Amino acid sequence: MARPFPFPFTAIVGQDEMKRALLVAAVDPTIGGVLIFGDRGTGKSTAVRALAQLLPPMKAVEGCPYHCDPARTAGLCPHCSGRDCARRETCTMAVPVVDLPLGATEDRVVGALDIERALAHGEKAFEPGLLARAHRGFLYIDEVNLLEDHLVDLLLDVAASGENLVEREGLSVRHPARFVLIGSGNPEEGELRPQLLDRFGLSVDVRTPTDIAMRVEAVKRRDAFDRDPDAFAEAFAADEERLRRKITAARKLAPTVDVEDDTRRRVAELCVALGTDGLRGELTLLRAARAVAALDKARTATMAHVKSIAMPALRHRLRRNPLDEVGSGVRIERALAEVLG
Repeated sequence: MARPFPFPFTAIVGQDEMKRALLVAAVDPTIGGVLIFGDRGTGKSTAVRALAQLLPPMKAVEGCPYHCDPARTAGLCPHCSGRDCARRETCTMAVPVVDLPLGATEDRVVGALDIERALAHGEKAFEPGLLARAHRGFLYIDEVNLLEDHLVDLLLDVAASGENLVEREGLSVRHPARFVLIGSGNPEEGELRPQLLDRFGLSVDVRTPTDIAMRVEAVKRRDAFDRDPDAFAEAFAADEERLRRKITAARKLAPTVDVEDDTRRRVAELCVALGTDGLRGELTLLRAARAVAALDKARTATMAHVKSIAMPALRHRLRRNPLDEVGSGVRIERALAEVLG
């Protein structure tokens, strides 16, 4: 029997970098999603599902299979684009968090066109897929490094365009598909294709905690949740509500957070020192720093905000140097100390 709610986000012990990255993505969905790589049993899936429970509800067009935003006038689905904005009925719904299983067929992911119905009755019938369900929410792929190549290519196309285009036998359907991509996996089971790796805004490494007190507390909480989830959720309800209000306030504040030119220059110097390709890392780091500042209720993103999120924003964008035995984390720490002080 499924539990009525997941493990509370605020009850997760440790894994601070993972939790911060997920909160940053919740504040600014344009950051490009979060990749969580690490040991099994470290709370990766638990954290993603807990975040879904935490997010404030959103308004959507009533009856729309893509839950379009009633406040928008452009980028709507075929059902909503021709309707008068003032006559749209609205509803409030939870932000969707959709699991993409590894064995999913392409039709299940992108949606299916009923060719027989089209030929027999001249009707264009479309069954929306997982990408439609994930629109305006989160698409979660556990073991993302094991995803089939053709699905990876498909996701890259949709993530880049924000649209899902389905074409079969001369028929086509196009609908908006903007979502935050969350991937998790164990690097021992396979690496991620570079094209997909680069698409993730933030990348987090999670490790099994070695601190005894932390391990005891984590197991204690999990055991308490499994024995009585209602009582456990109630114990953390106030913390969850405080964090929910914090995310809501940060979403409103983030677009107005200022980034001074000196901060931009030093971020550029940091990326040059690390040899990151292109400007995607720089843009992501500045956006993430702005989101972190908003969570801190600050109106200006400072170098402290930049430092706090530089590791997950840049670690997966470094070229491998076979002559340097240290990992990307150590290289970033060195560059942070040399460039940002």
